[in-house]
Amino acid sequence: MAKYSKIISCGSYLPEKVINNSDLPAILETSDEWIRARTGITQRHIAADGELTSDLAAKAAKIALEKAGLAAVDLIIVATTTPDTTFPATAVSVQKKLGMHSGFAFDIQAVCSGFVYAMNMADIYIKSGQAKTALVIGAETITRILDWADRGTCVLFGDGAGAVILGESDEPGILSAKLHSDGQFQQELYVDGGVSINQQAGLLRMNGKEVFRHAVEKMGNVVLEALEDADYGIEDVKWLIPHQANQRIMDAIAKRFKIDSDKVLSAVAKHANTSAASIPLAICEHEAKLKSGDLVALTALGAGFTWGSIILKW
Repeated sequence: MAKYSKIISCGSYLPEKVINNSDLPAILETSDEWIRARTGITQRHIAADGELTSDLAAKAAKIALEKAGLAAVDLIIVATTTPDTTFPATAVSVQKKLGMHSGFAFDIQAVCSGFVYAMNMADIYIKSGQAKTALVIGAETITRILDWADRGTCVLFGDGAGAVILGESDEPGILSAKLHSDGQFQQELYVDGGVSINQQAGLLRMNGKEVFRHAVEKMGNVVLEALEDADYGIEDVKWLIPHQANQRIMDAIAKRFKIDSDKVLSAVAKHANTSAASIPLAICEHEAKLKSGDLVALTALGAGFTWGSIILKW
């Protein structure tokens, strides 16, 4: 059994189409200044017609595999809110597109916390000896479930995919993880459709003020819980990589922890909120800054609410 699982490589993919803030006043009442001031977002990528979540995921995965020098892995987990189909799992479609015919693959649905949940699950499989390598992907085409008449939500989101490969290691990698959920908050952020409810995909609905408040509180608290489990303090963290929902949320967490904002790695300006893809996209965006041995904290909150944190050594 492995002592640790450790990130070997990462890869990312963003669709070619870009919608800038300045493009949005043509379709709804908003402005570049309004969006920047409230979110820090300047643009978002939009998947092309016919471009599936599995396409985005496979492209990010191929880059991660090439960087790791691997042709295949033992396990594929795709964290997504926007699967290609109700079934089979998007992860199986990714497995096919990567030309892999062995190992096992499945999806996980924890919305914006999905990547953190998936990383924890892959870590468990590797440490238990059930897999030696795992491809963990966050991938979304979330713009397809937006109400483009609702300026409180549609300006916030974008499409994309990020992937990391975890491998067994004798050196410290993932040190601790802490996960939570509380279903009493599900009406604060949800999609108003589903197979069982109305046989439709539905559209995203959000109580922005409540989500903001809970995100700052819960994402901060769970980092401290995970750090305690790993026998570290916030002062030991070299880099904090939060879910990229809103720059103001990330700034509020940095202020709460009294840490330099430069330690909070952000990609939200260029990517917007890509749900489960946001943390791996941010990892890839700032990969050059991450040095061997750096203590890194990941944290996210998503609909449900679900929230969690992972502490790892790069």
